[in-house]
Amino acid sequence: MNPSHHSPGAELRARLAEPGILVLPGVHDALSARIAARVGFSAIMAGGNAANGTLLAAPDMGQLGMRDLADHYGRIAAAAGVPVLVDADTGFGGVHNASATVRAFERAGVAGLFMEDQVTPKRCGYLAGKAVVPVAEQLAKLRAALDARRDGDFLICARTDALAVEGFDAALERAALYKQTGVDMVFVQGADTAESLSRVCRAIPGHHLANVSQAGGATKLSVPEAQAAGAAAIMFPIAALLAAASAMEHVMQSLYRDHSLDAVAASLMPMARYNDLTDLAGAQAREDRWTRG
Repeated sequence: MNPSHHSPGAELRARLAEPGILVLPGVHDALSARIAARVGFSAIMAGGNAANGTLLAAPDMGQLGMRDLADHYGRIAAAAGVPVLVDADTGFGGVHNASATVRAFERAGVAGLFMEDQVTPKRCGYLAGKAVVPVAEQLAKLRAALDARRDGDFLICARTDALAVEGFDAALERAALYKQTGVDMVFVQGADTAESLSRVCRAIPGHHLANVSQAGGATKLSVPEAQAAGAAAIMFPIAALLAAASAMEHVMQSLYRDHSLDAVAASLMPMARYNDLTDLAGAQAREDRWTRG
């Protein structure tokens, strides 16, 4: 199939080509994706940590399978209407799994993915106890992923988690080798200070993905710093999920304590705004049209 100029991957590449760094807010479900797009973001990302939290109320330790995430990301992409970059964990196994992952995620309608070099099952990049696969094994998986694309514009980003396991130099070496396979972007997990990110971007040409995650502690990397360091895109994978969780807990506590919503009523989204986000009027109009015949 020839890549479409209107494909999600082509749209994401167009956003990356625009001046300035691309800011990717993390979303965790279809509604948060719709909100991010309505606010004005031209592209978004969806990560594994947020998926495990949302779907399982669990930490990110590789519990979700490829089909689980393909379904989850597909709902997000359908609701967003803007390109979505997603977390493909380890590709869920060996070379054949990596190939199948690319096909499934493409069919789901996302714009691209990043795939890491942890052993399977993986764990959140900021948790202790990580291990990485041999370089040759990851190179083979990346080649399989690249070959699996139906749309040449589908973006593939190679992530390495070697920094916390083998050190900075080893992570740089891996990222450089991964880039040589022809991937579109690299992501050195843990290079989340201005200094370390700048060092990565100077060492390896091409697009780099930066990460600001509360899972990593009190990270201080700002958008201007990431841009100055040379990153093409920066993602904030769990900020919206943490905000949503905090707001839900606050409402539940108030209702449990007071048997009333009076104390939190002012903080609830007005129903008219929620109906607008979910396009109630559009759904009703379509139903009326179909019913009338």
